[in-house]
Amino acid sequence: MSMVTEMQVDLRLPSGVLFSGPASRLRAEAADGGFGILPNHVDFVTALVPSVFLITDPAGRERIFGIDEGLLVKRGAHVGIAVRRGVEGADLDDLRDTVAARFAGAEDEERAARAALSRAEADMVRRFASLRRPQP
Repeated sequence: MSMVTEMQVDLRLPSGVLFSGPASRLRAEAADGGFGILPNHVDFVTALVPSVFLITDPAGRERIFGIDEGLLVKRGAHVGIAVRRGVEGADLDDLRDTVAARFAGAEDEERAARAALSRAEADMVRRFASLRRPQP
């Protein structure tokens, strides 16, 4: 087995790619706690929880991401991460503000979409109910 010094990381959102590039180390959070991954880590799959996700590039620079729930798959020298929502921040303070602004707006949009769907479902039920009534 060959020893590699870096991993290819792809951090994806439903709308596109948030990060794609080499990394020498990752730090993430699963339901059972935080964990780190180095290039020769055993292959595995885990569900991620909303947390801070850290990627250290081969030059030693750290990139900080705020992520929502998702899935991480490590296979060989490739790590694929798919999350519902995610943002990158320059530091933890900046990240906190960005996450609060973007995620709160998305939650409002999701709430409005669920309300519209509920209204449409109720209207459909009323229409079906009216089909059963005899017409005068």
